[in-house]
Amino acid sequence: MNGNALRFTVAARDGEARAGVLVTRRGEVRTPAFMPVGTAGSVKGLMPGEVRELGAEIVLANTYHLHVRPGEELVRRLGGLHRCSGWTGPILTDSGGYQVFSLARRRSIDDDGVTFLDHVEGKPRRLDPETSIRIQEALGSDIMMPLDDCTGAPTDREEAARAMRRTLAWLPRNVAARTDPTAALFGIVQGGIFDDLREESLAATVEHDLDGIALGGVAVGEGRDEVYRVVATFGPRLPANRPRYLMGIGRPEDLLHAIAAGFDMFDCVLPTRHGRTAQLFTSRGVLNMRNARFREDPRPPDPECGCPVCRTFSRAWLRHLYVSGEMLGPRAGTIHNLWFYLDLLRRAREAIAAGTFAAFHRETVARMEAGAEE
Repeated sequence: MNGNALRFTVAARDGEARAGVLVTRRGEVRTPAFMPVGTAGSVKGLMPGEVRELGAEIVLANTYHLHVRPGEELVRRLGGLHRCSGWTGPILTDSGGYQVFSLARRRSIDDDGVTFLDHVEGKPRRLDPETSIRIQEALGSDIMMPLDDCTGAPTDREEAARAMRRTLAWLPRNVAARTDPTAALFGIVQGGIFDDLREESLAATVEHDLDGIALGGVAVGEGRDEVYRVVATFGPRLPANRPRYLMGIGRPEDLLHAIAAGFDMFDCVLPTRHGRTAQLFTSRGVLNMRNARFREDPRPPDPECGCPVCRTFSRAWLRHLYVSGEMLGPRAGTIHNLWFYLDLLRRAREAIAAGTFAAFHRETVARMEAGAEE
């Protein structure tokens, strides 16, 4: 496997859970790590310094959206995505495959690539493995993902097998298209809920010169029990000497379950999207800050949270901000939720190092599932 683009060291293990350090060309990332999602090159509503202060060490940007608008060549001419966005740490870019999957009525897939109508102008566009890597290199990505076929029917064996084998057929083209050896490239294991398809995908993927391995195609239509089973089965089977990335899964309890299965990297839009819509994650579950019962509640959203929002605002005032349409409401919710996620993973790293992760996992989930206090 490629040793030029990044280094990964596991510093502590507790069962399958592991804490480590991922060293990229733009800095270190402590794992397990949560990557805030900056779809269009920024985490919505926040300055890059604020994202860093919340504890983020790496962010995710969206290849498809940046290709459509403003275009990767403009980003390149302006100095790259880091210069444009103001984020100086590592950036992981997805391949665009999931967004193409989500455009089911506006795209057609063949064995060479994908043709689709973009969501902004309805303009016909073509995405193939070579184009995806070219876009990501133009953006200045530190960790690139290969173009894959993300099935929309993970419980349909024929569909899952077709998508998995197309992903494998595209992988050598992604690898060959890379021209910058300092930009990491991960592989993606597909196969829906079918263990034999996942095994086939994993065996073929690790034959390539890759810097990390992702598990893709989870939480895209299958039930939560199946998601957890696949995660628990295949987390420990991914290469132990490379970072393991679970793509797109995102409730706090899901992250802890995946950490227990040996995964190191995560991304999800839930904390930022929920923050914008008044759904706040807390140690006692999720609070809907628009709820009338908070109209005169003087307590912070989460008395156990040390984020700037919980140190500053009451539930009553946050409710006022949301129902009044004040832009500070969604910003405050985003700040709180990202702090909650990033702090959760910080505490998970500490528990792994202390050998107490199983108890931490069990007690944290039990408290969240008990529900928010009235």
